Amino acid sequence: MAKSVDEFNKKRLRSSNITVVISIALVLFLLGLMGLILINAQKYSDYIKEQLVVNAYFDENYDAKDSVKIAKLEEETFKKVQTLAPVKKATYISRDMAAKEAKKSMGIDSDALFEENIFPSSIEVALKPEFVDPAKIDEAIKEIKSVPGIIDVKNDSTLMVDVYNNLSRILKWIFGFSILFLVLAVVLINNSIRLKIFSKRFIIKTMQLVGAKRRFILKPFIIEAIILGAIGSVIGLIALGGVWYYFTSQIGSAFVQDNNQYFWLVILVLGVGVFISVLSTIFATWRFLKSNVDDLYYS
Repeated sequence: MAKSVDEFNKKRLRSSNITVVISIALVLFLLGLMGLILINAQKYSDYIKEQLVVNAYFDENYDAKDSVKIAKLEEETFKKVQTLAPVKKATYISRDMAAKEAKKSMGIDSDALFEENIFPSSIEVALKPEFVDPAKIDEAIKEIKSVPGIIDVKNDSTLMVDVYNNLSRILKWIFGFSILFLVLAVVLINNSIRLKIFSKRFIIKTMQLVGAKRRFILKPFIIEAIILGAIGSVIGLIALGGVWYYFTSQIGSAFVQDNNQYFWLVILVLGVGVFISVLSTIFATWRFLKSNVDDLYYS
C-alpha cells in the first residue's frame, strides 16, 4: 500500500515537473520569436531608410576644354562627401550616366532630344538610418551642401518624413507586443510554479513544524526551479532555432546576419526562464511558510 502511494506521488511529481517545463518552453518560445521579429524589423527599418537618398549636384556650367580639371575637382568633392558623418553610402553619377537615366525614365532611345552634357553630374547619397529623421535631415543636407563643389542638394523631404513616421509607428507596435509577451511570460510561468508549490504546501509546513529553517526549506525548491527553468528555456530555444533555421533556409540573407544580436537574445530567454522560475518559487514557498496550518486548507 505504502509503495503504491509512493509511486503515485512520484508520478504526480513527474507530471507536475513536465507541465512546468512545457509551460516555460512554450512561453519562452513565443517570447524569443517576438524578439527575433523585433531584431529583424529594426534591420528592415534601417534598410528602407537607407534607400531614401538625397542628390548633391555639381556645377551645371561645363566646358569640355576643362574636363580634366573638372573631373579632378569632382573626385575630390566626392571623397569629402564620403567622409561626412551622416553619409552611409555615396555613388558618383557622371553626366553620361545622368543622361542615360533620363532617357530610360522618359522611354526615349534617341539622342536627338538631348544636347550634349545637358545634365549635371551629381552624387547620390544614402544617409545613415539615424539621420533619416525629421529633426536631423535638414542638418545632414546642410552639411553636405557645405562641401566645396556642391551647389545644390535636393531630396523628397515629405516622403522621408512619411516613411520615418510609418516605420516608427510599426516598430512601436512590435516593441509593445514584445513587452506584452514578456508580461504574459511572467504571469504564465508564475502560475505554473505556484500550482506546483501549492501541491507541496503540506510538505513545506511539515518541514517547518519539525524545526527546519526557512532557508533550508527554500534551498531544494530553488535548485529545482533553476533546473526546470533552464530545461524549459533550452527546449524553447531549440524549438525556436528549428523554426528560425527553416525560415532562413527558405529566405536566406533577408534576415539579420549579426550573430551577436542572436547571442544576447538567447541569454535573455535563458535569463527570463530561470529568473522568473526562481522568483516565483521563492514567493510561492514563502507564502506557505508564513501561513498557519489551518490556512493551508483554504489556500
